[in-house]
Amino acid sequence: MNRDPAKVRNIGISAHIDAGKTTLTERILFYTQRIHAIHDVKGKDGVGATMDFMELEKERGITITSAATYCEWKGYEINIVDTPGHVDFTIEVERALRVLDGGILVLCSVGGVQSQSITVDRQMSRYKIPCIAFINKCDRSGANPFRVIEQLREKLDHNAVAMQIPIGLESDFQGVVDLISMKALYFDGPSGERVRLEEIPQGLRAEAEARRESLIDAASMFSDELMEAALDGEVTSDVLIDAVRKGTLSRGLTPVFIGSAYKNKGVQPLLDAVTHYLPQPMDIENFALDMENEEAEVKLEPDSSQPLVALAFKLEEGRYGQLTYIRVYQGTLFKGDTIVNSRTGQKVRIGRVVRMHADQMEEIGSIPVGYIGALFGIDCASGDTFTSPEIRYSMTSMHIPEPVISLAIVPTDNKAQVNMSKALSRFTKEDPTFRAYVNHETGDTIISGMGELHLEVYVERMRREYSADVTTGMPQVAYRETITRQAEFNYTHKKQTGGAGQYGRVAGYMEPVNDEFVFENRIVGGAIPTEFVSSCEKGFRKSMEKGALLGFPVIGVKVVINDGQSHPVDSSDMAFKAASRKAFLDGYRKAKPVILEPIMKVAVETPTEFQGFVMGSLNQRRGMILGTQDEGNISVIEAEVPLAEMFGYSTILRSGTQGKAQFTMEFCTYRQVPKSIADELIKKAAEGKKKAA
Repeated sequence: MNRDPAKVRNIGISAHIDAGKTTLTERILFYTQRIHAIHDVKGKDGVGATMDFMELEKERGITITSAATYCEWKGYEINIVDTPGHVDFTIEVERALRVLDGGILVLCSVGGVQSQSITVDRQMSRYKIPCIAFINKCDRSGANPFRVIEQLREKLDHNAVAMQIPIGLESDFQGVVDLISMKALYFDGPSGERVRLEEIPQGLRAEAEARRESLIDAASMFSDELMEAALDGEVTSDVLIDAVRKGTLSRGLTPVFIGSAYKNKGVQPLLDAVTHYLPQPMDIENFALDMENEEAEVKLEPDSSQPLVALAFKLEEGRYGQLTYIRVYQGTLFKGDTIVNSRTGQKVRIGRVVRMHADQMEEIGSIPVGYIGALFGIDCASGDTFTSPEIRYSMTSMHIPEPVISLAIVPTDNKAQVNMSKALSRFTKEDPTFRAYVNHETGDTIISGMGELHLEVYVERMRREYSADVTTGMPQVAYRETITRQAEFNYTHKKQTGGAGQYGRVAGYMEPVNDEFVFENRIVGGAIPTEFVSSCEKGFRKSMEKGALLGFPVIGVKVVINDGQSHPVDSSDMAFKAASRKAFLDGYRKAKPVILEPIMKVAVETPTEFQGFVMGSLNQRRGMILGTQDEGNISVIEAEVPLAEMFGYSTILRSGTQGKAQFTMEFCTYRQVPKSIADELIKKAAEGKKKAA
């Protein structure tokens, strides 16, 4: 590990599903000699790509967790994080981008800018990450890199400029023309490891010169030196590289490279571009909040002699306990140091410091400023800040999206129950978008996440890693019950045993109200002694916990007691509680009870072309459209939809809008269930009781 932060690049590789991120990372590791053989993602040889080290990743051929590695290229150290492309694992991309300085946006030369490319680009702009683009799969039928560059400009609003042009396309793709050195690059050898420089083929010379002029025009906006050189007609490679770097760092320019990672073409020039155009740690300004000075913002210095400030951005269950991935923003983290978790105030002594290469690790003595490493045996949460004991800074955490889908899980036996608890506590700590809780009304254990695949992967991991055999089902909707008209009650509770018995009479009426529960005492003349009135109220409240229709809580009831009777010996708290419970049931049956269901406020963001589909899908779910707003080419549709109809909606929405729409949902109110659905629910509840009996 060299100690020059100017020679360090922390980069993330992000893209839509199947654009070729993991294949590209595999080639980068091969050309930088971190690995000595190339393996495929869907490993025909049974090995699989280096960065997809989880069994599930190898089986499904997708990336599930972001994996970190490092390599060296021409004297530069490059820390790489390979991130998932699937929208369900968006937190993995989010936390990787939080700690990276630069990014490679991989695009498919056939598919172009796809839905997840838009999401990833939004995440990059949230953390102001400079990026270069790599148009992959130029060997595929239908490849058109210039159409993709146009889409980068139109759909993502990037000032995209071609740095290369292809020599041939589709099955005839042979290499690229570099517009800076004006040379043709061919990739020889069994794995394309030898780069051969030639003169530009005659048929491409005119196009190359025209494209170079466009590149100089775009880059000269960021460099007066280049503008002068262009006017004099003496543009050198160094001046042009310097101008493109300035434009990239300010996010005003996106250099675009082309190639085919699978066919081993165009990867080495991309590595050169990472060292030329992407930022070193000093180029990025990072800030923390001083917790001892009213959270005042403090600029962090990328200086190894300053007090330590580091961010724990990802947790993993390793073979030897919790593995904490950490990025150092200021100071140096040494093995044996004592550091402080600024969230909890706990002091921690560092036992082991390692560098990660996918799932393998290498022991090191320290993590210098600007580097990414990992620590063992530290108890912390994702997003915690660690500092030297003399300061107490906290870094802003990452953006965490709210879960959109829930499932009920049931363990098959006691052993599975114990293992399931361990797994849930582990997973919720590792992944902030994965939530688990017990619904006290229904008794279900509910897990929530970003999509069906997200939850499916965690259920599968429970079975494999924790031997917790669980079955999944739709979560029970938390219904409510209420009454629709006034009804009277008059109940006498008598119970005679040897000695003192129980006696209490409660009379009055109940009526609908907008509050949850209202109790009113209108007793006159001491018909019920004052000391027993509170027992009556407790009895009524207890009855509200379970309604007679489905057994869900009752809301919206006002109870008025205006008469009753007591006995000098047999009346007691218990007697009046029992009388009130029976009186409630007596009145409840007469008051025409109905079932209420939770109504959710749903906001769907969709490209305008899918507006009709989205409105139709909400109407099908008994939704009531409240209004729409157009924001450019995005339409926001607001509606109120019953929660019972929203299960599985994220999958329907994604498949109907090519994955481009997303929705948020929050509780709005309770409304009466239509009679046909209420009858069905009561029938199901009766069948459930029979089975239980």
